[in-house]
Amino acid sequence: MGQTCDIAVIGAGVFGAWTAHQLQQAGARVTLVDAYGPGNSRASSGGESRIIRMGYGADEVYTRSAQHSLRSWQDLCERTGQSLFHRTGVLWLAREDDSYSISTLSTLQRTGVVFEKLTRTELKGRYPQLEFAEVAWAIFEPNSGVLMARKAVRVIVQELRRNGTTYLNDSVLPPKAARKLESLMTVGGSLITADKFLFACGPWLPKLFPDLLAKIIQVTRQEVFFLGVPAGDDCYSPPRMPVWIDFHDLIYGLPDVEGRRFKVAFDAHGPDFDPDRDDRIATKNGLTKVRRYLAAHMPGLANAPVVETHVCQYENTSSGDFLIDRHPFLENVWLVGGGSGHGFKHGPAVAEYAAGLISGTAKIEPRFGLAAKGKVQRRKVY
Repeated sequence: MGQTCDIAVIGAGVFGAWTAHQLQQAGARVTLVDAYGPGNSRASSGGESRIIRMGYGADEVYTRSAQHSLRSWQDLCERTGQSLFHRTGVLWLAREDDSYSISTLSTLQRTGVVFEKLTRTELKGRYPQLEFAEVAWAIFEPNSGVLMARKAVRVIVQELRRNGTTYLNDSVLPPKAARKLESLMTVGGSLITADKFLFACGPWLPKLFPDLLAKIIQVTRQEVFFLGVPAGDDCYSPPRMPVWIDFHDLIYGLPDVEGRRFKVAFDAHGPDFDPDRDDRIATKNGLTKVRRYLAAHMPGLANAPVVETHVCQYENTSSGDFLIDRHPFLENVWLVGGGSGHGFKHGPAVAEYAAGLISGTAKIEPRFGLAAKGKVQRRKVY
């Protein structure tokens, strides 16, 4: 059994699915492959919800990417009739001399993003369910919010299949070639022959290319908690509660959207993680840290029951910048990854850039190149 196509895309997460869509729209015959299925529980794109926000400190490249991507996400909603984006707003909590938030203000102004700068007094009046303690001011992005991640990825793949893309639920064996890749074998015995190959398989990238990427992409364990809100209490749901982010303590929360209850997680990198073999059971220590933060900043939920937990993974590059580049030795292979922690929202923009690299029309962003990646973890992008 075999597949022949113009380009094979390995990985049906947000980067792979959107890139396959972009390539299909350009007229390519595409085969899309995923080991566990789009939106599966092992995937970095497999959680129920992800934040889409415009703020990125001084990193204008990511703000503009998020702006562009939001329009594409909204177009997808309109085109498919699916509710994939909730405009909850995003609230950035800042300390008095918060350099990251101050830089964010400047970038939002420069790029034309709609926002409000809220004083501590305004925050207390608008969000009485929060305790602001050392928070001195905040930025509110009214047009940002929540993407329904798992559902969105599946909708994209469904649309691809309706429009003629071949989808294989299988895993590929590590590629073996010296200069040009002619084909890939899958664990299930399929032979995929293509002119070009794009690997967008998240935490599996360093497994497929260990010599090249094992020290550049770090896969870490990340715990997420969903807390039950009091019955009949809407102060933890939109519009009374937006997404909120506190990068001083590296924690974020999402309001009760689509009955998923209140979501909270720390953004700090966890321990190393194997997406195939490791268990996905949240720890008591992780919950204790969450409750400690909520007791100080959201006391109404400090002792709320846990209704669900989720363990996913980040797969960040050494700097936190995306990896979108041609393989240095295989002339017809491209690598797309390093998105976890902040990448989901950027799926459409990443896809356009990757497709442009393949066609030779992209304006090169050096930060996304392999040469810009070190082998020591020094995260710069949040």
